[in-house]
Amino acid sequence: MELPFPPAFMILLKRDRLPVIRNKINEGVLVARIFACIAAAGLMLSAGAAQAAQAGNAADGKGVFMDNCAVCHSNEKGAPAKIGPNLFGVVGRKSATMAGYMYSPAMMKANLTWDVPTLQVYLMGPQKKVPGTKMGFPGFSDPKDEADVIAYLQTLK
Repeated sequence: MELPFPPAFMILLKRDRLPVIRNKINEGVLVARIFACIAAAGLMLSAGAAQAAQAGNAADGKGVFMDNCAVCHSNEKGAPAKIGPNLFGVVGRKSATMAGYMYSPAMMKANLTWDVPTLQVYLMGPQKKVPGTKMGFPGFSDPKDEADVIAYLQTLK
């Protein structure tokens, strides 16, 4: 009989310290509840991360932008593109639509809208979100920096 959970979990279930779980395996009720709780906790954590990004500090984000993004991206209305496209007005814009900038084929096919949820994922790992993008930035490792930059980008209107 195959069980609907990984073998590593079975090792935990076989320990004598967990007789309640071991006895409930046939019913599956307790195990299902454990997995449901783990899944719910994961959803709550991801929702918390989304709220943190929306609660970024735009003033701090300007500094993070200048330290990390400005070398490749301009941020003033009408400024020409640098290595990357101008990010003035990027929030709400469709991907690969800045006139005069040569986007990678991957970005041209991505068909994204640069809203907050999309920016959250993209700025944590551009190559993961759009494999083949020209953006060489590895992504923010600090969620606060990411949240602050997104808050700053929202001011560029």
